[in-house]
Amino acid sequence: MDVSIIVPVYNSSANLNKLSKEIRSNVKKQLNYEILLVNDFSVDDSWNIIKHLSKKNRNIRGINLKKNYGQHTAIYVGLKYARGKKIITMDDDLQHPPKSLNNIIDALDSYDLCYTLYIKRKHLIWKKTVSYINNIFSSFLFNKSYKIYLSSFRGFRSKLLPSMMKNQKKVIFIDGLLLNSTKKITTIKVKHKKRYQGESTYNVKNLFSLWFDMIENYHFFPIRFGSFVGIISYLIVKLLRFNFKKFDKKIEIKQKTFR
Repeated sequence: MDVSIIVPVYNSSANLNKLSKEIRSNVKKQLNYEILLVNDFSVDDSWNIIKHLSKKNRNIRGINLKKNYGQHTAIYVGLKYARGKKIITMDDDLQHPPKSLNNIIDALDSYDLCYTLYIKRKHLIWKKTVSYINNIFSSFLFNKSYKIYLSSFRGFRSKLLPSMMKNQKKVIFIDGLLLNSTKKITTIKVKHKKRYQGESTYNVKNLFSLWFDMIENYHFFPIRFGSFVGIISYLIVKLLRFNFKKFDKKIEIKQKTFR
């Protein structure tokens, strides 16, 4: 198998037919590839559509999770079933252009890991801002170049999987596992697209929670400036997590009171 394309799916029934069609029409015909659609406990008709697509197309396989784990864990499960020598992850909303798949595949001839840099990003301002902050901290924490943006549209060689699968952490952060497995990294530019249909399920709390998990569980700790930033960030995260839990408990108590 040449390429495995892993797509975590959550409430994207309106997108799946078009997404699978565009992937199949853009991947080089001479390549032997598979599309792994990982249903992250969607509450719409996504799983039924995935089953239908997998029956019609031999290149498509579906994985159905028994509860909602989140994007990174859904991808991690997909990695356990991936058979390709090269692996690509992408979102289910068509904001990641399937036309760029071959560029990522070609980049992996020379590099172990390829990230994408969005051109004319279509996200809302608050999401761009949080991602900008995340990139600054992740550059220190992972000792990576600021120019390497941690996009969920990425590709890597399957030879990194043995190292990634040794992960013993309860929280899965794919980029932390990848950056800990190789330094042979490149980036390519891709045109960011508008979401095909529906609305993003990511909100401010989801993004900050992911950021906290990254800082708390995946910092690298050799003695350097990044370690200092990591320690300070770690302490801030612990404090914020504690306050968030207190805040959630207050809301829960109020909800019980009004019932």
